Amino acid sequence: MELRIDPEFESRIPPLTDDEFTQLEENILADGVIISPIIVWDGVIIDGHNRFRIVEKHPHISFTTCERTFGDRHEALAWICKNQLGRRNLTFQQKKYLIGRQYESEKISDAFHGNQHIKVQSGSGQNVHHHKTAERIAEENDINEKTVRRAAQYSRAVDLADEVEPGIRKEILSGAIKATDKEITAFASADPNDRPALIEELRKPPKLRKKVLPERHLLSTEEIASEMPADISKETPEDMLSELEDALNSFKFRWSVCLSHNSDYFAEKQYRTKVNLLIQDGLNYLNQILKGDIPL
Repeated sequence: MELRIDPEFESRIPPLTDDEFTQLEENILADGVIISPIIVWDGVIIDGHNRFRIVEKHPHISFTTCERTFGDRHEALAWICKNQLGRRNLTFQQKKYLIGRQYESEKISDAFHGNQHIKVQSGSGQNVHHHKTAERIAEENDINEKTVRRAAQYSRAVDLADEVEPGIRKEILSGAIKATDKEITAFASADPNDRPALIEELRKPPKLRKKVLPERHLLSTEEIASEMPADISKETPEDMLSELEDALNSFKFRWSVCLSHNSDYFAEKQYRTKVNLLIQDGLNYLNQILKGDIPL
C-alpha cells in the first residue's frame, strides 16, 4: 500500500525536536525494523509520521501498518488529538491546543452523523444522561467544561496565526514564544490586516509586550494602577477568573509532569524535603489569601 501524508493530520501531532528525531532514527536503525505499526486510514497516515519519514530516508527498514476506520476526516482528526493527549512529554500549550482541536473536530463530526455521547448510570437502564461533547472531554482530561471551550478558542487562534505566518504554531506550542492565553486568543478577533503586526508583537520578549508585576501583593494600589495597561477597563470579572483558572491548570500540569517524570529522583530524602518546602511555601501563600492577609 502506498502511504500518504495529510498536512492537516500531521499538523495535529506535536513535532519532535531535532534531538528527539535523531534519537528515534538511531533507535530504529539499531533495531533494523520499526516495532510500532504506522496507523493508517485508507492509505493516509494517522499516526507514525516521523517513523514514515525515517523509512523514506532508509527504505531497507521494514515496517507494518494498522488500519483504522473513521466515519469522516473530522472523526479521524479527533482521534489523532485524543491519541496524542496520551503522550507524557507534551507542553502545557500543546495539551491545551489538542484539547481544543479535539473538541472542534468532534463537534463537526457529531453534527454530520447526529451522534450523541451517552452514559448509562448504574441502577437503571432508564436513567440515561446525555453528555455534551465539552463535558465529556472535560471529564477525560480532569478539567472543567469552560476550560475545554477556552482551549477551542486558543487552538483556533493558534491556527489562524499559522496561516498568516507558517511555522509560528510550532513556536507557540513549544513554548519558544511566551504568550498568555489572552494574547493568543485576541489574535482571532483582530482585523485580518492587523494580524501580521500582532505576530511581530508576539515575537517580542514578554517584558517588552507587557510589564510583568513581581510580587504584586506587595505593591500599593497606586503602584499597581500605574503599571496596568491602558485598556485594563476592558477586563471583566469573567476574564480575571479565567486567568486565575488557567494559572492554576498550568501549575497542576507542570507539577504533574515534573513529579511523574522524575519520581525516582524526588524519592531521595534530600530532594523530597526540598519539594515539601516548595509545597509549604505555596500553601502559605494560598492560606494568606484565604485569611485575607493578601487582599483580593
